[in-house]
Amino acid sequence: MLIPIIAFAVTYVLMIALPKVRHWVAAASAVLFIVWGFITFGASELLPELAGAINWNVLMMLFGTMGTVYFFIESKMPDRMAERLLRIAPNTMWAVVLISLFSGFISAFMDNVATVLMIAPIGLAVAKQLKTSPVQMLICISVSSNLQGAATLVGDTTSIMLGGYADMNFFEFFFLNGKFSIFWAVELGAVATIPVIVHLFRKQRAKVVITANTEVEDYVPSVLLLLNIVLLIVASFLPGLPANINGYICIAIFAVSAAYSLLRRKSADRVGTALREIDFRTLLLLTSLFVIINGVERAGVLDALAKLIKSLGGGNLFAVYTIIVFASVLLSAFIDNIPYVATMLPVIKSIAVAMGLTGVPYVLYFGLLTGATLGGNITPVGASANIAAIGILRKEGYEVKNRDFLRVGLPFTLVAVLVGYAYIWLVWA
Repeated sequence: MLIPIIAFAVTYVLMIALPKVRHWVAAASAVLFIVWGFITFGASELLPELAGAINWNVLMMLFGTMGTVYFFIESKMPDRMAERLLRIAPNTMWAVVLISLFSGFISAFMDNVATVLMIAPIGLAVAKQLKTSPVQMLICISVSSNLQGAATLVGDTTSIMLGGYADMNFFEFFFLNGKFSIFWAVELGAVATIPVIVHLFRKQRAKVVITANTEVEDYVPSVLLLLNIVLLIVASFLPGLPANINGYICIAIFAVSAAYSLLRRKSADRVGTALREIDFRTLLLLTSLFVIINGVERAGVLDALAKLIKSLGGGNLFAVYTIIVFASVLLSAFIDNIPYVATMLPVIKSIAVAMGLTGVPYVLYFGLLTGATLGGNITPVGASANIAAIGILRKEGYEVKNRDFLRVGLPFTLVAVLVGYAYIWLVWA
């Protein structure tokens, strides 16, 4: 277990210290984990597990949505939406609040990464109109997206996992057993983050004056992007669909967008540009992280952490609940929350049995989901949505320093977690 832990720690230190080449750092580390896996487990055991560890669904969603969003940007619709948003906002500060809340609302009903990719062009257009840097605005969009992922059954993979394990349907995320469910904990956390955003942008109170009135060149890309959202939501309700259905949907919508562009313009120039605009460095980083986390999980590190949490809590429900929430926040800042949640769900069930709890331990399940979902907001590499947002900014010529991300992500996370932590205990303990 020692070799994977050391390799994992060194990888994350280097990724934080060397943000411009973090994708190559992660790729080199992934190669080392693969070599270690071959030596330790052999090819027959490693290869099938490695193929299953890579989240092809997320990668296909990223690839497809990046392509579709290019056509959306070219249609001038983000500029038009930015102008509408800025006409509502009294100043720059409230413009950021509104776009963050809008991002969170969308993310409650579709994948966080897809949300960031779709809302980021609007944020970039808003920043351009205001003649300001888009860095903090896109970080706010990203962390708001991560926060709302836990609100509904369809908002995040971890929510889907919890729903399946605890036998919860879509509506039980709102009301369950006569009580307000986890949706309301997340929404209270979202409301509590508004003062955080207001404080961060308190000096940007310049009045927003918009004289432009951008004409949208083509509404079809917007319709296709909206269709993408609708299909992702509908797919979450239908049983028996392929595991990677979200990825297939995003790829299909991109293919339709490309075909439409070819027919309309009688030229492949924009399709070629769309393919070049896809951020392959971000895709490499994510793929490498999936391999690294698989290596850590295969070594038994996550199981050992789960057993440690169980032993530290003893027989006190409040202590166990507190450890689960804040350990999940800390661990999810550095590791992918999907394998962590998958490991912890059965552990929580066994903890509940050992403590003599009757019924489903919703208080512990909701604490796990809250901590694991929000913890990724602490670091730039803690969540796929953060990586996507930083990739977008890099393509626009902006480098995101670690302190820039922490300045937004850390207070945002602490406020949201503390509010959700208190609500879940008061309502469900």
